[in-house]
Amino acid sequence: MPFHETGIPDLLIYEPKVHGDHRGYFFESYNAQVFREAGVNIDFVQDNQARSSYGVLRGLHYQLNPHAQTKLIRVLEGVIIDAVVDIRKGSPAYGCSFAIELSAENKRQLLVPQGFAHGYAVLSATAEVMYKVDNFYSKESEGGIIFNDPALQINWGIDLEKAIVSEKDLVLPKLADIQHNFVYQG
Repeated sequence: MPFHETGIPDLLIYEPKVHGDHRGYFFESYNAQVFREAGVNIDFVQDNQARSSYGVLRGLHYQLNPHAQTKLIRVLEGVIIDAVVDIRKGSPAYGCSFAIELSAENKRQLLVPQGFAHGYAVLSATAEVMYKVDNFYSKESEGGIIFNDPALQINWGIDLEKAIVSEKDLVLPKLADIQHNFVYQG
């Protein structure tokens, strides 16, 4: 089974089967049939790609309903710590964070459902991150949580005093102060 549970409802790690030999490797980074067979029915509508240097920290971001996004995140080059926070009202994991190392080498992917804040920090000299989304971006629906909220206890793997963070991300509220419209459906 290529999907692994994380301990947070609906948040999954996807590990595609990699076929390697002396020439290199091949793998299907996404196959709708494999996802459907595992009960994961998502219609992705857009692929996003970002390149960043060591110490860049992006997040924690989310899009409010009706523009909320499920994301499938993977790393094409380099290494990141990918982190999420469950912000679905009524979820048994509300306010819980989860972080995982994603890299070009390990080829793991994180399937982040709607109702989670998401971000990542770059651990390698550079990293190229690609993610699929199931809804289009809407500036009016942007939301976020400050990356260093002590309530989240996220280990970003970098010195946060030296992190390279956008001005917009530096003024995001703490989890206790966010406004959102997500409800756990479990």
